[in-house]
Amino acid sequence: MAEKDKDPTWKSDFPIDQEEATHVSRREFAKFLGLFSGALALGNGAIVLKSLAFPDKELEGEHFICEENEVPVGGMKQFEIHGTKDIPYILIHLEEGEWRAFEQKCTHLACAVRYRHDLGQIECPCHQGFFDPRTGVVIQGPPPRPLPQLEVAVKEGKVYVKSMSKDKPYNV
Repeated sequence: MAEKDKDPTWKSDFPIDQEEATHVSRREFAKFLGLFSGALALGNGAIVLKSLAFPDKELEGEHFICEENEVPVGGMKQFEIHGTKDIPYILIHLEEGEWRAFEQKCTHLACAVRYRHDLGQIECPCHQGFFDPRTGVVIQGPPPRPLPQLEVAVKEGKVYVKSMSKDKPYNV
């Protein structure tokens, strides 16, 4: 027998027929699908149980954000309120004495929004969604609902935010 016709030495260490290695029976495939589906169901169940066992806390009280002179008219400041859900927010200084605060996550796919003073709108750069900077209402694009808003109060040159009143959904 010629040297070329001889099997490599590793084949004797791993004597698996190639046809057996590539063939998957229907039973094996169904077993895999069943186990995979069960794992996904368990994962979803764990997420539901976590949300029921540990509900998100409502924002309570007023929270200091910055000094009034730190954000110029037409400017924006990003901030988080620690101790709640650590959600990113934006504070917008629209005009002299007029402030707004919104969640920074777009209601479409949670991309970070930003205030565009040149457009006079809040923009979601991911999918060209635009929101009204006074109310958070969708002006254009795919976002399905307005941005969640916080109430802003300025006291003695300091800017504070608190949860929006239930009877006043938009600060118009």
